[in-house]
Amino acid sequence: MRKLQKLFSVILIAFVVLCPSRTFADLVIEPGRQVALHYVLSINSQAVESTQGKEPLRFVVGSNSVIPGLEKQLIGMSAGQEKKIIVDAVDAYGPVDGKAFKEVPRSMMPQGFEIKPGVVVEVDDPQGGSYPGVVWEVKQDSVVLNFNHPLAGQTLEFDVKILAIE
Repeated sequence: MRKLQKLFSVILIAFVVLCPSRTFADLVIEPGRQVALHYVLSINSQAVESTQGKEPLRFVVGSNSVIPGLEKQLIGMSAGQEKKIIVDAVDAYGPVDGKAFKEVPRSMMPQGFEIKPGVVVEVDDPQGGSYPGVVWEVKQDSVVLNFNHPLAGQTLEFDVKILAIE
């Protein structure tokens, strides 16, 4: 038995020495891996968000912490790689949902609040939650609020650089 253990140890050492092992540089993005990357997000070729000069985006692939269309196109990339990724609205924040527009009486708006299109308001629900809504339209006696994600309906363009994979 002792000879068998010794033989196994010799074979294992030979395998480790003779066969190149996988290094961190060989890692590719796949489910379960932690990824660090920098990105510039553009809409219609206009930059709207960036991690340049800030902390990189860090996430675990498959944890639902980034939009599916971005994560899917990162699979297989390795550290140091750069890529332009286009994500359709359906794989990002979805299409604009007409049911997410709600008309509310002007009297429900906060006192002294300037009501004009584009202004973000916090709306409380009966369960105690709070949701941001964007003033979409101002009517004489009511206000139309848009509760869609601000990037709903948008095709997103990401310029990414993979910094690290663990």
